[in-house]
Amino acid sequence: MEYKIKNLRKLTLIALMTQFIFISSCSSDGPVMEQPEQIYYDLAQRRMKANNYFSAIEALQAIETNYPFGRYAEQAQSELIYAYYMNGEDEASHEAAEKFIRLNPRHPNIDYAYFMRGISSYTRDKGIFARVFKRDLSDRDISGAKQAFGELSEFLTRFPQSQYAPYASQRLIYLRALIAKNELVVAEYYLRRKAYVAALRRAKYVIENIPNTSETMRALTIARECYKQLGYFELMEDIDSVILINGGVISEPQKKSSWNFFSRNAPAPN
Repeated sequence: MEYKIKNLRKLTLIALMTQFIFISSCSSDGPVMEQPEQIYYDLAQRRMKANNYFSAIEALQAIETNYPFGRYAEQAQSELIYAYYMNGEDEASHEAAEKFIRLNPRHPNIDYAYFMRGISSYTRDKGIFARVFKRDLSDRDISGAKQAFGELSEFLTRFPQSQYAPYASQRLIYLRALIAKNELVVAEYYLRRKAYVAALRRAKYVIENIPNTSETMRALTIARECYKQLGYFELMEDIDSVILINGGVISEPQKKSSWNFFSRNAPAPN
């Protein structure tokens, strides 16, 4: 009898141990335990160094969600702007920049948020098909480019001494030329349709509001042709003088040229 009792106890103990092991193995598929803030941050840094921005975003979001007032919270917010951008998520990068500006208006890195807000607007006009096939952006909707121009201009006004100012200035040169080129694509369309007043209005807008770009001479050529067709020969001669003074050659409007510039590159936040 005593022997049977001992065997029963052994079987009971084995059954309890088996149940414990089963429960433990099942719980391993459940939610991951919350990790300390610095572990998340270090993990995000390693992933960004490996260009694994998708996974870095997950780690930075975990800091933002679990430690909104922690030591790395503000830095994680600024690095989310960069990680979204480098991962090709321009809308998310723009929203993250605006959120950072709204929540941290006096942060030492606030200039970076203003800068990246403009840069992410700039890249929204460049879809995947345009990147693959290198399409000219001038004949597309460039509302993002115009928004970027305004945002980067605001950035340079607020932070003229920022370390990101030279980079923004280079982008503004390109954006000014892009906006001018877009206006002239429309002007040339009107010119082909013999809508000379509408074409002249577009060319004059470029000459008066976006001067000193690579498209200025092209705008003058279109304006000259419009004056010629409208019979304003004195104004046409005035345009001829301006073209010659600036080292240009008097010629007929040319067909639309191919022009493309784009690179997804941005500095990381300090």
